Amino acid sequence: MSNERQVQAWAPLRISAYRNLWLALLAANIGTWMQTVGAQWLLINQANAATLVAAVQTASMLPILLFALPAGVLADAFDRRHLLIAVQGSLAVVGLVMTVLTATDRMGPVLLLTLTFALGTGQALTLPAWAAVIPQLVPREQIRSASALGAISVNVARAIGPAVAGVLVAEAGVAVVFGLNAATFVLFAGTLLRWRPGHARPTETPERFTAALRAGARYARHSPTLRRMLTRIVVFILPGSALWALLPLVASEKLGTDSNGYGLLLASLGIGAIAGGIALPRLRARISASKLLALAGLVFGLVLIDVATLNNLVAVTITLAPAGAAWVIVLANLNAEIQLFLPNWVRGRGLAVYQVVFAGGQALGALAWGAVAQVVGLKWTFVLAALVMLLDAATLGRWPMPDLREMDREPAGNVPDVSLPVRPNPQVGPVLVVREYTIPPEREEEFREAIRLTRGTRLRTGALKWGLYRIGEEPQRFVEIFSVATWEEHLRQHRGGRFTRADMTSDERAQTLSVQTTTRHLLPAMPEAIEQGIGMGDNGRDREDAAGFDTGAPASPDGGDETVTRGA
Repeated sequence: MSNERQVQAWAPLRISAYRNLWLALLAANIGTWMQTVGAQWLLINQANAATLVAAVQTASMLPILLFALPAGVLADAFDRRHLLIAVQGSLAVVGLVMTVLTATDRMGPVLLLTLTFALGTGQALTLPAWAAVIPQLVPREQIRSASALGAISVNVARAIGPAVAGVLVAEAGVAVVFGLNAATFVLFAGTLLRWRPGHARPTETPERFTAALRAGARYARHSPTLRRMLTRIVVFILPGSALWALLPLVASEKLGTDSNGYGLLLASLGIGAIAGGIALPRLRARISASKLLALAGLVFGLVLIDVATLNNLVAVTITLAPAGAAWVIVLANLNAEIQLFLPNWVRGRGLAVYQVVFAGGQALGALAWGAVAQVVGLKWTFVLAALVMLLDAATLGRWPMPDLREMDREPAGNVPDVSLPVRPNPQVGPVLVVREYTIPPEREEEFREAIRLTRGTRLRTGALKWGLYRIGEEPQRFVEIFSVATWEEHLRQHRGGRFTRADMTSDERAQTLSVQTTTRHLLPAMPEAIEQGIGMGDNGRDREDAAGFDTGAPASPDGGDETVTRGA
């Protein structure tokens, strides 16, 4: 905590690598907003202009929902710096094509939306990789400040990009806007090329795509801490999205103002967001995560009530600034907590899940509140959203955020390797790992608690199924069994950096309570049959289900449940 208190909002910018990349990303964000305005401007004179203009935003955001999870797999499977460079190069090519087609008057609506979708796909591939790179750029105690600076970048770009694009479109044309957007991708790629990470990535063979995708989903499913943080994002975004979705109607119908007045409301939100990003590190050093989220939810809920009741443009403009601050404080803080929590091997996939939850929650929330407003009107829609937001803030007392300071998330450096007299084919599977414990009666209750933590770890780090059994003829003997899809996947449990030091502590506790512990690996007896697909089923699920293996969600928090498999 003492280190956190010393961290200032701008501290990460003192690190040259982070500063250079942050500035390059800011330029890219500004370019993205400019590109959106330019694309919309090209369509305003088309038939069905309203639909086409709205489709630009859809074409930009839809790829996040479609491709964020595969992008997370790529971010974990390949060198993230190289991946980002390749993606930025591809985006620059797309931007150049858009520039040439627009300058030569060959850009039709369908082609424009297709290329906009391509740019959105590149952004979807960028987001998880960039977020996963941040812990390589700044010290752990500066992660929250870096996350807040990311939020500041987005809001500064939102304020600057459309304004600059408006001037350029009027003075030089849309092609110039598209060209500048392409140049920002080149700038970002060049900055990445100049950055030399201080440590190399593991040299092990990347996971197969589908296996890696399943592994990421398994980790999210069996991680109570990650699920709780994602739930907090959803329950904040769903009521909060009412403000973003209905603000244009508030400006036109409730306040009777034009586009200038709407721009003023957005500017107030942006200023508040920037202030919230600057204040976040100091607030987080003084207030626990749960209290900070509750306070931000309370502020946002009160702002929603103000928007519902006030009819004066100046009053609403002033009251929106705290909402912008609360929005950034919640999302930047949760984003940073997820980055701090996730181990490196699955960080890209975990952050991709965050992106999907964020984008999906905002899209579904906007759709739902729009439908509610059609029925009950703007005023009561905002009142209802405020009540949901305040209820969410109140639940933090009952279901607080986990304290990551109590969890040692550093990788375990002394995971014992596994060595067998035989050399199994890496793709042979399924593999059963059987560990027997001899537990004296007086230690039985303590052992059950320790093995409960172990269960969640096995399931998150590669196990398909897990079970604990007691030998009827020898009541002091307990047998832990878990299955892994292939031998290669089990080796990754040992060599893939999947376990933290907290995991080691949990596993050592279970083994220390045992008078004697033995581990066996059960391999398919007919590897040639397995290679032909005979008897495999769905990764052996049929046989595992018949054995009564436990597939439910873990019953413990993640403080020590990512257990290192000592000797397994």
